[in-house]
Amino acid sequence: MGSARSPGWARRDLRRLLVLGATAVVRWARRYGSPAGSWLARMLSKKPPKLIAVALANKMARIAWALMIRGGAYQAPASGAA
Repeated sequence: MGSARSPGWARRDLRRLLVLGATAVVRWARRYGSPAGSWLARMLSKKPPKLIAVALANKMARIAWALMIRGGAYQAPASGAA
């Protein structure tokens, strides 16, 4: 049996893709706005965009990991306070 860990290059590529996707979300939110009171809106008001992108990528990775481990389906929060 093989190891459950992925090779380093795969983790790097996945991390890069998550940050790239999060950067697109942050750029869109800065241009068109985000729901008032949401996590993203609060972060945009006080932190630099690159830091927000990395934090959002981390948040997306934790959600994806939890979904894979628990075998669930993602359900967006009812309010914009994610």
